[in-house]
Amino acid sequence: MIEKTAQYKKNFFICLPIFLLCFILDRVSKIYVINFFISNNYNDQYINSFINIVLIWNKGIAFGLLQGENIFYHLISFIILFIIIFLFYVVMKSKNLIELSCFSILIGGALGNFYHRIFYGAVPDFIDLHYKNFHWFTFNIADIFITLAIMAILFFDIFKFRIKA
Repeated sequence: MIEKTAQYKKNFFICLPIFLLCFILDRVSKIYVINFFISNNYNDQYINSFINIVLIWNKGIAFGLLQGENIFYHLISFIILFIIIFLFYVVMKSKNLIELSCFSILIGGALGNFYHRIFYGAVPDFIDLHYKNFHWFTFNIADIFITLAIMAILFFDIFKFRIKA
């Protein structure tokens, strides 16, 4: 039992800076974009022929899917909270440093989006990738963290990379 408690503490202090860094980078980017749009009368910003900065308030889950109102929105929020808690539990039990890092990035991104779901009622998405008239779903920095973390988890699991934590 003492060994498990020591592992949990070690994992917590490895994961905490990663959680916080991802959460803070996401929050800062969202605050910057929201303030930028407010000060520029909500005009979309053309960056180049492949990327625009737009402000869309997403009340659904990833990429605006399952958008709903009231009870459905709260149900999705509760499910997301349950998943974050479950992932945190998985991370605390891990003895693999790569897994710890990847899940920490995933949780940091999920917490960034969850924060906005709770305190703003929607998640601000602002990165619009496109090619000519084809636009990918608009996303944010937290979505990038979540996507990269999932890809890394799958990659490292498929190729069985392990580094003891």
